[in-house]
Amino acid sequence: MNTLTIENLTKTYPNGVKALNGINLKITNGMFGLLGANGAGKSSLMRTIASLQEPSEGSIIFNEVDIIAKPQYVRENLGYLPQEFGVYPKISAEKLLNHLAVLKGILNKKDRKEQVCALLQQVNLYQHRKKSVYTFSGGMRQRFGIAQALLANPQIIIVDEPTAGLDPEESNRFLNLLSEIGENVIVILSTHIVEDVRNLCPKMAILSEGEIISQGNPKNLVANIEGKIWTKIIPKGDIDLFKKAFNVISTKLVSGETQIRVLSDHKPESGFDMINPNLEDFYFTTLFNHNSKA
Repeated sequence: MNTLTIENLTKTYPNGVKALNGINLKITNGMFGLLGANGAGKSSLMRTIASLQEPSEGSIIFNEVDIIAKPQYVRENLGYLPQEFGVYPKISAEKLLNHLAVLKGILNKKDRKEQVCALLQQVNLYQHRKKSVYTFSGGMRQRFGIAQALLANPQIIIVDEPTAGLDPEESNRFLNLLSEIGENVIVILSTHIVEDVRNLCPKMAILSEGEIISQGNPKNLVANIEGKIWTKIIPKGDIDLFKKAFNVISTKLVSGETQIRVLSDHKPESGFDMINPNLEDFYFTTLFNHNSKA
């Protein structure tokens, strides 16, 4: 069993921006969802775990090794798929993966060939192995990205916003692949897409302005707001009035009409219906409560 323990992690950049503020997390094998809006600090946390930058304060212990003091240990056990995977040279997927395998330290030619072939099959790209990666669709590139992240059998895998820009079919295929991988290693899924976390992760944390504002099992977290979420269709021009009168956690257009969701222990007024909350409701409720205290 792999264990990643993060304590009091803080990162302040030279320009004074505090990207991380006292992060505390304990993560073991399986899928862990890190949910937050763009700018919440997710990428800063991922980069710090990956030893691409040092924290200002705090500790990160991976399998009883201090990886701030010994960054090479996490690098040898890490698979990383960043949000932007970079520019691809005009060589085939097979050759590029082979080259990356050499960089990962897989020097035995036979072992390297076996691993490259097995990974291309695992991510369903074997039939496209002779094609240049720069010609791949977005979903195929992400699957190639996971193949390179899995080289050398990493024990911790970080994927940063992996489904952004993918169509629903490619997104599902990619998430199913991640789920299979996450059975025996730590997979940290950093995303702003609630659906990805709800469908995949037995444990999650919500990050806002560099702080963890909630963490736990998604189902258990949602149970905390059972019976407290109400909805109503209202005229678009009345949104501000309702925001002043009630705890409006979210608004969305449904079939051209404006639907609001309100947090309340009892029926706000006539016309409101109670609904079974979902993870998105919990996410917005948590942000609403956090911002109300700020």
